[in-house]
Amino acid sequence: MNKPKRHIFVCTSSRMTGQAKGFCLTKDAVGVVEAFMEEIRDRDLSGEVFISNTGCFGICEQGPIVVVYPDNVWYGSVTPDDVEEIMDEHIEGDSIVQRLAL
Repeated sequence: MNKPKRHIFVCTSSRMTGQAKGFCLTKDAVGVVEAFMEEIRDRDLSGEVFISNTGCFGICEQGPIVVVYPDNVWYGSVTPDDVEEIMDEHIEGDSIVQRLAL
């Protein structure tokens, strides 16, 4: 397995029981994951950037939550429309998107 340069985690409100319900899910978190997957594929970064959906980070009122590791940068209220900017500025440009940063 390749070690990624960055790993992006997106809360999709998954529960231990396998149920998907909750705030981030209702705010189109799955669309955020899909947008990241498309951007990663289109930019040919699949060996360098991994994407995973997660369960609750515990700050639902600020969701959907996106966390970028190893940078330990947390973004809140992320929409599918924000993904291109995160990819441009943070993933490829090494600059935090301040308007979304928590």
